[in-house]
Order: sequence, then C-alpha cells, then structure tokens
Amino acid sequence: MTDSDFPDEFADGFDDPGAITPEAIIEPSPDEVAALLQVEHLLDQRWPETKIEPSTARISALMELLGSPQRNYPSIHIAGTNGKTSVARMVDALISALHQRTGRTTSPHLQSATERISIDNKPISPAKYVETYREIEPFVELVDQQSHASGGPSMSKFEVVTAMAFAAFADAPVDVAIVEVGLGGRWDATNVVDAPVAVITPVGMDHMEYLGNDIATIAGEKAGIIRKVDADEVLPEGVDPSMVAIVAQQAPEAMEVIMAQAVSAEAAVAREGSEFAVLARQIAIGGQLLELQGLGGVYSEVFLPLHGEHQAHNAAVALAAVEAFFGAGASRQLDIDAVRAGFAAVASPGRLERLRTAPTVFIDAAHNPAGAAALAATLAEEFDFRFLVGVVSVMADKDVAGILDALEPVFDQLVVTHNGSPRALETDALALLAEERFGQERVITAATLTDAVETATALVEEAAEDGGVSGTGIVITGSVVTAGAARTLFGKDPQ
Repeated sequence: MTDSDFPDEFADGFDDPGAITPEAIIEPSPDEVAALLQVEHLLDQRWPETKIEPSTARISALMELLGSPQRNYPSIHIAGTNGKTSVARMVDALISALHQRTGRTTSPHLQSATERISIDNKPISPAKYVETYREIEPFVELVDQQSHASGGPSMSKFEVVTAMAFAAFADAPVDVAIVEVGLGGRWDATNVVDAPVAVITPVGMDHMEYLGNDIATIAGEKAGIIRKVDADEVLPEGVDPSMVAIVAQQAPEAMEVIMAQAVSAEAAVAREGSEFAVLARQIAIGGQLLELQGLGGVYSEVFLPLHGEHQAHNAAVALAAVEAFFGAGASRQLDIDAVRAGFAAVASPGRLERLRTAPTVFIDAAHNPAGAAALAATLAEEFDFRFLVGVVSVMADKDVAGILDALEPVFDQLVVTHNGSPRALETDALALLAEERFGQERVITAATLTDAVETATALVEEAAEDGGVSGTGIVITGSVVTAGAARTLFGKDPQ
C-alpha cells in the first residue's frame, strides 16, 4: 500500500501521538439493565455462537437490508486460535493513539454482552446496545422468515450481534473497525467486511467439531478471511481493494495452507519472523519492555503492560497490522511516540490480570492447551511463587486433559469448581481428571466459584504461616466464563 491508499485524514497517524482519555463511566439505570437482560434473553433463544453453519447468506442478506453498514469504513479483520482478542485490543489502542476513531467487536465477553461492541476503546452502554438491537430487529425477523421459507435456520445470536456491531460503528461513525472472527473464518458472520488487512494469529487445535481434526484443515478455515475484494463491491473512498495478510508464527502445516490462500487471493503477505519480529524483550514491573522489528523499521523502548512472551508476539503482530493499514513500509515508519503511547495504554482484561494483592490473585481466560501452556510458561518465567494455588473450571467440550497437563507443573494445589455455565464440566468429572494428573492429595473440590476462591485463600493463608504471604498466590483459569465470573466476584467493571 502507498500513502495515497487512504484518505488524507489517515495521514494524521504519522504525526504527534494523541492521548487516550476514557470518559467517565456512567452507571446504567435499573430500567436500562432490565432492558439489556431482556434483549439478551431474546438473543439466547437463537443458535449459540458455539454452533455454526457453513454459510454467510443470512448475514449478507441482513447487511443488504440495512444498507451495508460494514462498508462505511475499512476494517482490520482478525482470525486465529489464540491471541485474537489481545491483538484486537492492541490494534485498537494503537489506532486510537494515531488519532483515528475506532470500533471494535470481539467475543466472547467476560462479564457483559456490551463488551462485544466497543467504540472509542470502551463498551457501548446498555441503552445503546438495546437501541441498536431494536433498530435492526424488524430486519432480522425478515431474514429469519426468508431463511425459514427456504428450509434454513433463523439467524444465530452471533450473526445478530455482529450485525449490531456493524450498525453501531456506522452510526457512530468510526474511522476504522477492528473485527475479531467468532469461530473459524471462512463462514464466520464477520466475513462480510471490507478489510484491507487480514490478521491470522497462531492456529491450534480448538473447535474441532466444526473446523476439522488437524491443524492444516483448521488453518484453511481461518485463512478464509484472506480473500479478494469482489470487483463490483463499493469500497469506501481511498481504500485499496488489495489485501495485506499479517501472519503470526505458525506450525509449518498451518503456514503452508495460509500462504496458499494468500496466493489465491492475490494478497501481499507479512510473516512474523520474516518481515516483522520481536527483537528483544525484558521483563519489567507491571509488564515488559520490547524492541520490535516492524514493517517500517525498528521500534525500541516500547512498554507493554501485559505479562508473557506470547503477548510480546501479539504486540509484534498488532504493530505490523497497523503499519500495513496505514501504508508503512521501508521508507515510512509510524510515529514512535504514538506507538509507545498506544502500547502503554493497552488493557486486556482476563489475560493474566491481577485482581488482588496480598495474596496475589490473577485470572486468565486460557481455555485450550496452547493457552494454558502460555499461562504456565509466564507464571514460571516471570514470577517467583513459592506456593501457587489454581482455581479451575473448564467447559465440557474443551480438551480438559490437555489443559490440566499444561497447568500441572506450576500449581502446588488445585481447587476444581463449576463456573455456573450449563456448558461447564461437572465438578466431580473435572476432579477425576485432575487427580489423574495432580494426585488426590493436590486436588480439592468446591461447589461454586465463590467457595473455590475461599478455599484457595485458606490454603494460601495456611502456607503463609510458614513464610509469610509474599510468594504465595492464586490463579483462576480454565475458561473465559470462569475468568469473567471471577472479575465480577472481585468487583471489577466490564471493559
């Protein structure tokens, strides 16, 4: 891409950085909360987001009825197995620091459905969420009727919420949308956006019942977001119809499939380890200090307030995506101060997030073996715990054994529980699997998450009698739902 690929206002991204100043949080009224719960109840009657049908016909029909709001702005589209939400939040923070108004849609949410639709780096209000739903509801019902007439299903919950996000972004309006894929990519409801930049984060084994039983097949589904823009599509003024694919480190079999898709789509490709990379990282108080090789040169002294080597790699991917979007290259680098300000402002709730000190309590949304392995590696490499208790609840359809295997080396004791979701594995079944890996003497059961945290706290306090509370901690993990429930339990507001 060149300087002329985007309207003049995008050139501001190379000027002085702007401060990201969140507005004061206004508490919703009881009536607004009730209305939100009512809408969520209606949406929950639809297909869940964990179920997909290989078709974008319904979302395409709805977009046409709504006047194609997703074409009112360019998008950065993000697929992959792990790191999607963190990359999306980093991209959002960077583009905001480069003076552009952003819309971001991610899933699933931690605490509130409103988190799925963010404008200006914060979730829309419950009132706006309800208003947006009510505005598109008649058109959703029309698409439902059309689908039923041809023997198809109603729109899924994810399809409707995705349409709500696109409509809210157009109404704002935003300059750029950051769009995270829900499940897969090729047939995902988000795959109707005009995205000059597509991002593929690391691909691993997850959702095999829908995406395939090997890495190559899963990668093929996720790489489906790398596509040619149809010749007859009406693009926003200044947006180049060509695409750049930003590809994180991958297993060889995944990279082969992704590259083949990029060739088929005639997309330019930038790969981590080739065109961009993490050059150096140093553990720092509250995060890490990075030196990143971007598409436009080296960015040094970048502070990222997140823990873990995997987050450093996510940062490299996010930076390359933003560089590609703004047309940065060998002769054009993003403003380094803006990049530093953007990364310094990044928050990724539920990703090794500290909820309390004395004793230390972290939450992490790891919900597959790769995520659990990244969590375990970060705990071992960046912290010096002498006694660490894990509190775990996992969804029944996940690779529970793989998650527990990854966590076993870092937890001295494990409290298994139930996070309240109907999809969660029953506590007794989880305990049996845990005992096979940890041994009976290291596993305790608790009926609820509240009980589990109390049990873990008691274990930590008992250990503190020997050496003090320093060096002891609790990590609550196993699922996005588990992390979200813990955030609520500790009184944290949705972000």
